[in-house]
Amino acid sequence: MDLEALLNQFFDHDEFRPGQKETVESILQGTHTLAMLPTGTGKSLCYQLAGYATEGAVLIASPLLSLMQDQVEQMMMRGEKRAVALNSFLSPAEKRHVLNRLHRYKFIFISPEMLTVEFVIKRLVSLPVSLFVIDEAHCISQWGYDFRPDYQRLGEIRVRLGEPLTLALTATATKEVRADIIQSLKLAEMNEIVFSVDRPNITLVAEHLEDFRSKQERLFHYASLLRGPGIIYFSSKRLAEQMAQLLRDKGIAKVMPYHGGMEQEDRILVQQQFLLGQLDIICATSAFGMGINKDNIRFVIHYHMPIQLESYLQEIGRAGRDGKPSVAILLYSSGDEQLSAQLAEMELPSGAQLHRLESWLIETGKTVPEYDLAAEEIISFCGFSEIQWRITRKHLLEGFDARRPLKETIARLVAFSNDRAKFKSRKIEEIKKWVDGHSCRRRAILDYFSETLSSSVANCCDACGFDLHLFENTIKSDIQPDKETSGIDEWRKLLAEMLLK
Repeated sequence: MDLEALLNQFFDHDEFRPGQKETVESILQGTHTLAMLPTGTGKSLCYQLAGYATEGAVLIASPLLSLMQDQVEQMMMRGEKRAVALNSFLSPAEKRHVLNRLHRYKFIFISPEMLTVEFVIKRLVSLPVSLFVIDEAHCISQWGYDFRPDYQRLGEIRVRLGEPLTLALTATATKEVRADIIQSLKLAEMNEIVFSVDRPNITLVAEHLEDFRSKQERLFHYASLLRGPGIIYFSSKRLAEQMAQLLRDKGIAKVMPYHGGMEQEDRILVQQQFLLGQLDIICATSAFGMGINKDNIRFVIHYHMPIQLESYLQEIGRAGRDGKPSVAILLYSSGDEQLSAQLAEMELPSGAQLHRLESWLIETGKTVPEYDLAAEEIISFCGFSEIQWRITRKHLLEGFDARRPLKETIARLVAFSNDRAKFKSRKIEEIKKWVDGHSCRRRAILDYFSETLSSSVANCCDACGFDLHLFENTIKSDIQPDKETSGIDEWRKLLAEMLLK
């Protein structure tokens, strides 16, 4: 089979990016495959091209609603009308419509949560699924940097689907995480296609700053100095909003915030404006970036230290996908690690919350089958966040299925939370060590992923030396300071302008 011809026919590309062809060939040979390809490689092309070369449906499990929505829209724009996203964005009527016509779709994107719904599973079982794809496969592993409890059921679901040919995709997974992915999918082995995590065209910089004020001034300096477009990551939704407004007030750039707390329509608008070049900078939380098909991002700045090296690597990988020089700058000030620790704690149910839950279940006489879990009431009573409740619910249902006493189930969940908290703490220590390091930053990252630096890289990092002038903006901005409107008011004016064109 001439894969280059298929590539040109369906994607109008003349050559594959690193790892793409090897992954497609492995799938077409009928081999279960785990592909770890660098961020920006174009992992989605692997299953799309394999799908075009085979009969049957391609079922893609994806962790983010916005990510699968983007993928479907991009395929539609390319002329592929047989793609659909089955998730909570759909109304009940739309879900029924899609499920009744599921056999008409070639590419079916689905959230892990939807794969737990029994009537959805029954419809999928009736389909000839030729390829089962797990995107962002590191979410399967409880030792992965972005663990999702619902992802751990994908192995069981895969068996129910008739054990179809499987492709697991990730950009950042250590050897231990890859082994956990294979085990969780209930596979004896997978063909592992592992490419380096290194992105040689991205210069790595970490700066130590004394306090919040000096960090803020440094951010303003880089935002006005660097050539865009760029992304500035924050650990706080509130701070992303505030800094976007301050940058606008100073007339530094056309900038908007983006985070998970915004309305869906707001997020879509900001994302589209950035893709179309109507915005220079996005002040974002980690909710922004996955699946964003923009290859000319020139810089990524982290205002806060990320929780771990894996997520840092994933986020800076949004820069320089066109292969041109780009820069990633991490601004550290004392106390950043404490914020990381607080964020990590918020992901896990505490012992106090779990004992409160145990008391509530005993007092109310709930027996813990799925239909008996009053989610809203429990979340309110125990003070669970969304992710805390997902983890708790998973363990409760597993305990019920295994007929364990409630006390034992709660004890197991407390032990899991404690182990996970220790793991998160180690991850924070590892990235703090990297930030504090004085040797080559690239080599340190590659060491972490059990790789070696094969050759020297020009403008490698701040430890090896780099030329900042390479990334400077040579075009003077004509943006006027904006002190009249808030971020929300501004986007509404922009939306009105777009609709009137």
